Amino acid sequence: MDRETRAKSKEALSILKQTYPLGRYGKVAQLPYGNIFSAGDRYLDLVIEGVGTKVLLAQLADKYDTIGIDGVAMAVNDVIRSGATPLALVDNIHAQISDPELVREWLKGIAKGAAEADCPVPGGEIGDVADIIKGIKTGKGFDLIIASVGEVLENDIIFGSNIKPGDAVVGLRSSGVHSNGISLVRKVLFKEWGGKYEPLGVPDGFNKEIIYEVLEPTRIYVKPFLNAAKEVEIKGAIHVTGDAYLKFDRLMKFSKGIGFEFTNFKPQPVFELIQKTAPEVRGTVTDEEMLKTFNMGWGFAVVVDKNDEDDAISIIEKSGIEAERIGEATSSEKIVAQYNGRKLELK
Repeated sequence: MDRETRAKSKEALSILKQTYPLGRYGKVAQLPYGNIFSAGDRYLDLVIEGVGTKVLLAQLADKYDTIGIDGVAMAVNDVIRSGATPLALVDNIHAQISDPELVREWLKGIAKGAAEADCPVPGGEIGDVADIIKGIKTGKGFDLIIASVGEVLENDIIFGSNIKPGDAVVGLRSSGVHSNGISLVRKVLFKEWGGKYEPLGVPDGFNKEIIYEVLEPTRIYVKPFLNAAKEVEIKGAIHVTGDAYLKFDRLMKFSKGIGFEFTNFKPQPVFELIQKTAPEVRGTVTDEEMLKTFNMGWGFAVVVDKNDEDDAISIIEKSGIEAERIGEATSSEKIVAQYNGRKLELK
């Protein structure tokens, strides 16, 4: 699905606004990346996420013990954007066949991700739906969905509404591709979908098989983010997933008159491999498209006052995640990137 069609499809979400007055408290706070709802003296942030076609790579490798980490990461990294602390997780796995060994492997990853996010998993569901799910390995098809709920006091909500030109954007290092742009990755890198490499091939310059490079789990940012939020004011937070740096336009809608300029990208070698290989198998992938699709080295980002930049970076790095200034808020009302010696206007 192209971005324009996807955007039009999302317009249907306005239908749900008629439900906002419902429920015990009947109060919904609208944020740049979703909405949170009142529960007495605090708000709850409820997120449900999947890992998309990365499940196909798990099947291609016949390796299932890390994909659950991706599912947890996709959910909890979204929850924290509002300033909320994740409280719990539940999983929903639709399986071609719920083979006991497969189930154990899926749940190993979920449990590991939950421990990293400091969240219990009090429930979930596994459904056998062979008429819907067909895997690339017989009997091993599945889809993985994770939901997470978090809580935040009203005074601590990150509304993204007070960002000003000159504010710093601090990036938190990604572990690689994470769980977005995987359809493009599959079609460029893997012969199974018309790409260049066998899954166990080791491209020049790499020290492990390409399938395991791409399967590297999505990084979980809960602890470093919450540690930073205790000490400095986080004005905005972005989980750099689908649409990548275009996601910052959501903050632009809540802080009027701003834009963003990004000047620091550190793409891991896998991103360079994708772009270099694409012309051989399916056509050129431009620098602009790379920045609109992939995290390019930074899986999460926070916007802070420039005077808080050093403190934010220090706290995050003490939590074990590399962090750097990757850009700043501007008055341009555009999203601009300095990349490969060129100035690119993304939006």
